[in-house]
Amino acid sequence: GEDGFEPSALGTKEHWDTAYKCELQHFEDNGDVGEIWFGEESMSRLIGWLEKQKIPLDSCILDVGTGNGLLLVELAKSGYTNLVGIDYSPSAIQLSKKIMEKEGLPQVKLQVEDILNPSDELSGFHVCIDKGTFDAISLNPDNAAEKRKHYVKSLHRILRPGGFFLITSCNWTREELLNEFGEGFLLLEELPTSVFCFGGKTGNNVTVLVFQRKI
Repeated sequence: GEDGFEPSALGTKEHWDTAYKCELQHFEDNGDVGEIWFGEESMSRLIGWLEKQKIPLDSCILDVGTGNGLLLVELAKSGYTNLVGIDYSPSAIQLSKKIMEKEGLPQVKLQVEDILNPSDELSGFHVCIDKGTFDAISLNPDNAAEKRKHYVKSLHRILRPGGFFLITSCNWTREELLNEFGEGFLLLEELPTSVFCFGGKTGNNVTVLVFQRKI
């Protein structure tokens, strides 16, 4: 690809539909909720930032590409009351709804939505969180560069002015993300992540940035 990314099945809706159909089956068979993208640490890092910033508990928070919805479960357990999760895979939304039911969290809203083409009712969010969705879009075999631009436009539209965007990525560096989102968003901070050492070089394999929508 033009960014050194090889187009991949991970960038296609078909891949995620199939994956979440399997996860749904596993959940129904044995109650297995599936994996946490980027691990437990990634969730506590994001929630820690929200708490440190004293983001009000009734703020409207959107989880973009919610998958099994486990981040929303943790947000709800931390006291956040106005939570929405979207995913373009109907199987993911079915799975996350079943998990919310199991956890006794009927107030969490879950809907099938494509962030690249969001419905009009998706708007006015104080906080949007992305753990891996922008990464997946970047791997789409069908004009990923155009889809990334759509993503940034959609995000700008659904976040209220001054709203926060927290992105966790394993494909993009801070500089590259700044380049992608720099037009409509200000970079507020980079959150520390685990450092790994490989071949004598030290580096972070995950980048977590907090942007604020320009007013």
